[in-house]
Amino acid sequence: MDSVFRTDKGRIRAHNEDNGGVFINAANDYLAIVADGMGGHNAGDIASQITIESMKSLWQQIGKIESANQAEQWLKSTINQINEQILSHANNHLECNGMGTTLVAVLCTTSFCTIANIGDSRCYLLNDDGFKQVTDDHSLVNELVKSGEITKEEAEHHPRKNVLTRALGTNAHVTADYHTITFEQGDYILLCSDGLSNKLAQQEIQAILQNDLSLLEKADSFVQLANEKGGEDNITLVILKHSAGLESG
Repeated sequence: MDSVFRTDKGRIRAHNEDNGGVFINAANDYLAIVADGMGGHNAGDIASQITIESMKSLWQQIGKIESANQAEQWLKSTINQINEQILSHANNHLECNGMGTTLVAVLCTTSFCTIANIGDSRCYLLNDDGFKQVTDDHSLVNELVKSGEITKEEAEHHPRKNVLTRALGTNAHVTADYHTITFEQGDYILLCSDGLSNKLAQQEIQAILQNDLSLLEKADSFVQLANEKGGEDNITLVILKHSAGLESG
């Protein structure tokens, strides 16, 4: 497995409230995460930091993941624990009241990957069948698109585009979506915050993943293009490639 993680505050924001990373446990399984914090500086960045640090710590304590069901159960239990941690922190620190974060996480073994998502940070898959978005945005405009009230094109410029219907750390009960996919030689997974997906069309994302650049160069290309197109938000991404090599960054 090859991997690369990148985060950039963009061209407009004073602070980076995104967080993420790629973590390998003792069983040589991978956990990749992107979290886009919300609630302003000293709140959103804390919510995303709690999420990443807690997931990393819990990940390093477990053994081999043998099945998709085991992977989903671990993710579900971990997400519930982190939700409680964020709520507790906000209750004990008034300046953090109302903070939360999106989450997209993928737990990868050599044969399958299980993905969990809350909010509008995304997971994409590129394989022999083509390129697709695996996750479903938990956002107001996506609900309007699904109900037929607006078109996908109208959603791109909707004034309430950033309103989420689900987030981690904002309610006592949190529900994530889970997907398990096969992950085979040559396949790519991209996790990203909306600072990337809002700026690049899916065709542009696919083109960068398919080019002949290294993973490091692909990641840098994503950040550069999102900034060239405005860079109004923090930009965070993880790329995983199923391969026999040892490239990472």
